[in-house]
Amino acid sequence: MEEICAKFVSQKISKTRWRPLPPGSLQTAETFATGSWDNEENYVSLWSIGDFGNLDSDGGFEGDHQLLCDIKHHGDVMDLQFFDQERIVAASSTGCVTVFLHHPNNQTLSVNQQWTAAHYHTGPGSPSYSSAPCTGIVCDNPEIVTVGEDGRINLFRVDHKDAVRTIDNADSSTLHAVTFLRTPEILTVNSIGQLKIWDFRQQGNEPSQILSLTGDRVPLHCVDRHPNQQHIVATGGQDGMLSIWDVRQGTMPVSLLKAHEAETLKPLIFN
Repeated sequence: MEEICAKFVSQKISKTRWRPLPPGSLQTAETFATGSWDNEENYVSLWSIGDFGNLDSDGGFEGDHQLLCDIKHHGDVMDLQFFDQERIVAASSTGCVTVFLHHPNNQTLSVNQQWTAAHYHTGPGSPSYSSAPCTGIVCDNPEIVTVGEDGRINLFRVDHKDAVRTIDNADSSTLHAVTFLRTPEILTVNSIGQLKIWDFRQQGNEPSQILSLTGDRVPLHCVDRHPNQQHIVATGGQDGMLSIWDVRQGTMPVSLLKAHEAETLKPLIFN
């Protein structure tokens, strides 16, 4: 039976992500990042599990989730992705998107890049605005795509101060998650059960394809792409259903699975 190690961290954790390994590495991942929510102060933290079964100097197991470093994060962490092995991108409930840089020499995190008003609601008839949560991010070096409660899609490059491309009214409902299909194409899921494919090579602000479930418009909360077959994606909905889609074949899912009694909120990872 595999070892299970639990640790109380005194924070509500919203997201957890393993740090990617170098290409061709035969090692197993040992470092992961977490983001917190609904705390007086929220943090992005970096942890190491070390080697299970080996005692450290304090007599505890090295596999017992050692905190390497953390940094305060303004607002709830709505999504969290590794941009590369040194940088972590966090989406905030304040509409801000931040790139944090890990410094392994002294085990600290610092702000490397930040877009403070990536997502916002514009006041009717006025230039005033209120922040809107950034609900999802996806990275494909050097690009970062963000989606939000405001129905906006942003395309950032990590070395650019401003967005490379913004689709302001991409959706009239909340966009919950986003993934790359291939470098110029992304796929978003929204709160009325739709999948939309966007091609950044096109100049217009309309999706190139729309897919949806028939019947009730159940919100879709997460999406992930097959690592080798880019036309195959999986989505998770508020009704607990997992859906497998082939975006080349029509507008309906090719497979449905009742996976959970409650909503599926966490990202789906193909193996």
